[in-house]
Amino acid sequence: MNLQIAVPVGSLESYIHAVNVIPMLSKEREQELVTRLRTNEDLEAARELVLSHLRFVVKVARGYNGYGLPQADLIQEGNIGLMKAVKRFDPAFGVRLVSFAVHWIRAEIHEYILRNWRIVKVATTKAQRKLFFNLRSAKQRLGWLNREEIDSVAKDLGVQPSDVIEMEKRMASHDASFDGTAADDEDDVVSPALYIEDQRNGPEQQMEMSQNETGDHENLKQALESLDDRSQMIIRKRWLDNDKLTLQELAGQFNVSAERIRQLEVNAMKSLKQAMLLV
Repeated sequence: MNLQIAVPVGSLESYIHAVNVIPMLSKEREQELVTRLRTNEDLEAARELVLSHLRFVVKVARGYNGYGLPQADLIQEGNIGLMKAVKRFDPAFGVRLVSFAVHWIRAEIHEYILRNWRIVKVATTKAQRKLFFNLRSAKQRLGWLNREEIDSVAKDLGVQPSDVIEMEKRMASHDASFDGTAADDEDDVVSPALYIEDQRNGPEQQMEMSQNETGDHENLKQALESLDDRSQMIIRKRWLDNDKLTLQELAGQFNVSAERIRQLEVNAMKSLKQAMLLV
């Protein structure tokens, strides 16, 4: 489905305000539009179906703010899931479009998070993915997990207790800070840097690691230079610069849609990985 949907490309607040004023559809109007789309491939009907549900994507995306990724990007990925849902929706399912679309919206957001959040390198199995997206909310409810709570979470999510323990350790280490000073009282959080034993390698190993890092940086530089100027700029602005830009912000700079920027980014990352293997 290739829809041209006119929404603001300015601030995120402007976008959210704009989608919230788009009228919601009655059940009868929704059925009419879906019928037009499925019978006549009416893209105007598809456009109205998508626009009327953009506010719901924003609501779903807000539930994933804890993963440290730009909300605008989460919304953009959710919008892709919404368009896929509109294309596949059938009134015969016996539910409203919003109930059907939520699964597609969440699936696209999940995939985006798994591609981009550094801790998800460990979330490769089905059990680990389930833990990754559910343990955070479980910990908010249970606090630090004891043995009984670990067993309860494992039973609720259908995974092994050892998987819960491993994911909890990895997620806790993601949030831990190595900065700070010693605690003044027992209520303060002590920095791990103050009590973790220094187990760094000797000078020769450190020299080897430094040389490897230098080589990696040089390889990345060469791989970047193999890309066209536009792809280089997208990669730098999205991942390498200190002040990173969102898909919407880059779309404004290039005067294209955010979806087009996302496609260019995916292609640039693939080319970059291939180039890294060759240098």
